[in-house]
Amino acid sequence: MKEKLLELKVRALKDIESITNKEEMDRLRQYYLGRKGALTSLLKGLAQLSEEERPVIGKIANQIKAEISEKLQPALESFKIEDAEKKSYFDVTLPGRRIPLGHLHPITQTTEEICDIFIKLGFSIVEGPEVELDYYNFEALNIPKDHPARDMQDTFYISDNVVLRTHTSPMQIRTMESTSPPVSIIAPGKVYRPDSDISHTPMFHQVEGLLVDKGITFGDLKGVLTTFVHQIFGADMDLRFRPSFFPFTEPSAEVDIRCVVCHGKGCRVCSYTGWLEILGAGMVDPEVFKIVNYDIDTISGFAFGMGIERIAMLKTGLDDIRLLFENDIRFLQQF
Repeated sequence: MKEKLLELKVRALKDIESITNKEEMDRLRQYYLGRKGALTSLLKGLAQLSEEERPVIGKIANQIKAEISEKLQPALESFKIEDAEKKSYFDVTLPGRRIPLGHLHPITQTTEEICDIFIKLGFSIVEGPEVELDYYNFEALNIPKDHPARDMQDTFYISDNVVLRTHTSPMQIRTMESTSPPVSIIAPGKVYRPDSDISHTPMFHQVEGLLVDKGITFGDLKGVLTTFVHQIFGADMDLRFRPSFFPFTEPSAEVDIRCVVCHGKGCRVCSYTGWLEILGAGMVDPEVFKIVNYDIDTISGFAFGMGIERIAMLKTGLDDIRLLFENDIRFLQQF
């Protein structure tokens, strides 16, 4: 067995000298020193030797294994350096890789466009808390406790007197409490209602507006909102004012535009009416003015509110509001 071990040693050292790449080195190391390699196969014959021969042959085998490993080590180190150099190599002739740039979300884009239009019309932006007192969210807006009108705007309650706001109208009350007429504001922001389907989400965005001064009429309301619709949807967009009800305005109206999908012919999107509702509005109810101590005999005003997602969907042709909140890069890159 000693002769076989020495022959294996000579053959291994000769093979190591001819190594030219890392693959050859790995193959030789496995062939000679692996668990099923040549050296291990030879040592299986130890059981057939006498007790006096076993330690002698075992010592020789260990020496040969150590010598083969030592001879392999320089090749291993050189190939490690070579791999590192390959990894760090930079080909200056390759085309550059563009870093993708982000952009504003469609909701943010629509919010800024809406706000820009009303700023040009003389309105100022106000913002306020999303966790709101029941008083500002309901009672001060002529929606008393246990009144059926609250069913229109069911919400999430933090406690009996604290809610997640259902609209940004509380900022109208907060502003009028601290500001004397004239007042012209818009209040963009997040609002919350327990709805979730293809056209509703539990959290969404609104822009609400208020204008209060002497001699404000429904004609002023129509003029401002007509200008807004033509600015955001185009000068040729048809619109109509339809009677409606809101607890904090009287008279009240819904504003509809000609369906952007079928152009008034009637389709599934507009429920075959040819019209799409985009916002609600009306003259501020005198009861609201009384709450903020405004003189109802000398001033008047109007208020309006719209869902930003609704406007964004109509401008982009979306039919599912949930697409705006899934953060799918493939979708967002289109805007």
